[in-house]
Amino acid sequence: MKKLYIPLLSLFLWQSCSSDLLNTSPESIKQTDNFYKDEAQLEQGINAVYGSLQYVGQYQLAMLAIGEIPSDNTYDEVPANDNFTYGELDFFTVQPNNSLLASTWKENYIGIQQANIVLNRIGNVSMSQSQKNIRTGEVRFLRALMYFNMVRIFGDVPLVTKESVNVNDYFGQGRTPAETVYAFIESELKDAIALLPETASQKGRVTKGAALGILSKVLMTRNKYSEALPYLKQIEGLSYSLLTDITKIFDVTNKNNAEIIFDVQFASGLNGNTEGSQAYQMFSPSGFSPGAKGHNLPTKEVYTIFSTSDKRRDAYIGLTPNGVPYSKKLTRPTTAPTDGGSNVVVLRLADVYLLIAECYAKANDLVNGNLYINKIKNRAGIATVNITDPAQLLDEIALERRKELVGEGHRWFDLVRTGKAIQVMTAHFQNTPGYGTAMIKPHNLLMPVPQNQINTDPAIKQNPGY
Repeated sequence: MKKLYIPLLSLFLWQSCSSDLLNTSPESIKQTDNFYKDEAQLEQGINAVYGSLQYVGQYQLAMLAIGEIPSDNTYDEVPANDNFTYGELDFFTVQPNNSLLASTWKENYIGIQQANIVLNRIGNVSMSQSQKNIRTGEVRFLRALMYFNMVRIFGDVPLVTKESVNVNDYFGQGRTPAETVYAFIESELKDAIALLPETASQKGRVTKGAALGILSKVLMTRNKYSEALPYLKQIEGLSYSLLTDITKIFDVTNKNNAEIIFDVQFASGLNGNTEGSQAYQMFSPSGFSPGAKGHNLPTKEVYTIFSTSDKRRDAYIGLTPNGVPYSKKLTRPTTAPTDGGSNVVVLRLADVYLLIAECYAKANDLVNGNLYINKIKNRAGIATVNITDPAQLLDEIALERRKELVGEGHRWFDLVRTGKAIQVMTAHFQNTPGYGTAMIKPHNLLMPVPQNQINTDPAIKQNPGY
């Protein structure tokens, strides 16, 4: 499924869901002009929006790689594999012809176009108003999430919010300023919050908690901490809880557990082993598993910052017999190397608690800042803190985010939004063998626009420095 591409005016439609779990396996290709005439067809179109998150250029590989490799959390063990696609992220030598970035741009817009189609057609479909509201909220959330990822990666991006029935409608408009895109994302998520249920009818569907959490991240990215905090606090009143056993958070037999607020669904052993993810194979040490590529491995530095008493170290990171760290948040598939069954977590409660701690620290409310960071420390089995300096507390929160969320695709975006990327990565290169030629510059805070997009539409201009 994830290895196929769909043209802008034709799209994959997905089978109806089981009663418990969102199913996004493909049914067929249909022309949208003759589709979405009833509720069943509309549900297939909505599932296609969810399905787009599973593409390589979204959460199968790109968001995990782009969110970690440019940071001090992970590195590329074998940069030459896959034509240096991932090694470029590691050394900040990214080129506009990078194939992963090309997939990221293309496949996010495939999902956005599908969302636009659904939102354009849903008003004329006969279904209960309550169900229509929920589905509208889901799709608006998914479209906002894709735009959030695009604007964080590329900066200014074309803002397309209506169904395009003519492919030429995409050309000539250029890139929309990032602030305009962010304003749209905020508006979409606020509207989605009012439409979404607190609990999902099927595992994998968007809920109110997901919209509250992603909106808070958007606001914090824009330095609106005081606005973000009330949305984060609302999540506490919902039905999420930290798992006491850390090893169960990413256990494939315990998916969609009480800590998970939103994740992208993958399944191993279905449809001829085509519904799984390549992530385990791509992000495992070379020689550790069949066809392993050695991309996006935890650094030895991040492994050593865990104390020996920290339960997370051995739960989140393993060591090969040769001492090479690897992520234990991805489970080895038993069917085929590219058929991993691990879901990709977009948001979980531990992330939310650390965001709350950060908001309190920004407001100089150190009592509550310490309270929320200690929720994470307590669960990890390490000593609690009582930090009385706001700057030191923010540093401690950043450290806990680095450890708790390692490998989940957050570290690079955290460094950028807090203004620490250049400082942290410069020090990392100076202190890490093998990076003597590596250098981060201000323009590296954004990725280059894929060259094929510029070649296709000259109105789209390249980011400075590339």
